[in-house]
Amino acid sequence: MELSYPSYLKLYEEGELEKRVEEAYELLGRCNICPRKCGVNRIKGEKGFCKAGKEPMVSSFHSHFGEEPPISGYRGSGTIFFTHCNLRCLFCQNYPISHLGNGNQISPSQLSQMMLSLQKRGCHNINLVTPTHFTPQVLSGLFLAIKKGLNIPLVYNCGGYERVETLRLLEGIVDIYMPDMKYGEEEKSKKFSSASDYFEVAKKAIKEMYRQVGNLELNRKGIAQRGLLVRHLILPNEGGGTRKVFSFLREEISPAVYLSIMSQYFPAYKAQEFKGLNRKVTREEYEEALHIASELGLERGWRQN
Repeated sequence: MELSYPSYLKLYEEGELEKRVEEAYELLGRCNICPRKCGVNRIKGEKGFCKAGKEPMVSSFHSHFGEEPPISGYRGSGTIFFTHCNLRCLFCQNYPISHLGNGNQISPSQLSQMMLSLQKRGCHNINLVTPTHFTPQVLSGLFLAIKKGLNIPLVYNCGGYERVETLRLLEGIVDIYMPDMKYGEEEKSKKFSSASDYFEVAKKAIKEMYRQVGNLELNRKGIAQRGLLVRHLILPNEGGGTRKVFSFLREEISPAVYLSIMSQYFPAYKAQEFKGLNRKVTREEYEEALHIASELGLERGWRQN
């Protein structure tokens, strides 16, 4: 199905998007944007778990061709990499950005210019990478960009650790949700990402995303226009609880969910210090994940060779 325009344009025309921006900024006074609900006043510069302040921080933005084919397509995905994160993954491959805070503080106006620049380059979409903690600022930047002609789909590319109430502010704004579902086990998510409730939180979040956008819809050229794409990174020694993750997606989301099974794990950041994480994933481990997906009937998605 080829959509004539992104969903956010309707809310902009109705005046609803501007209201959502205001509602989102209210969350910063006692920050409860994400499930951690730190309660700090980010408007006054206080910082909580994610270390983000009032203004957005971006490490880079460019046309990206390394995403899943429906996202990168043939003209690239317009990625904007936000600094900081509400998780503490010990194996994070982007730890200089997420943990160390490498990036530049910008204004919502500058963020809008980044979006427009990516559209001008011909990107298929605006791909917001780790945007959770900057949701209000993203909405503000989006509002300004629409005023100047932004009209390509919005991708919300996140770690899966999302608050449902915040996601509801994004309904009718985000066209494509692209969350990770990292773990199916409390022990591993607590040890590796400082989030013992990750699986329960991610299940609720992904259900809400699916309610909003449904299964992934592609246009005639195979480019994603709307819907849900879930990523699962295979960890060594079954560290991600793959069967539990896939079973949840099959039984509680949809047999037709678009699932990206990723094999590129390597022991980055502090992973070398942990016996269960200090090596790459074997071919056998990855093939076992593919077997589980096939066994459960999850055939739609991206498999790496």
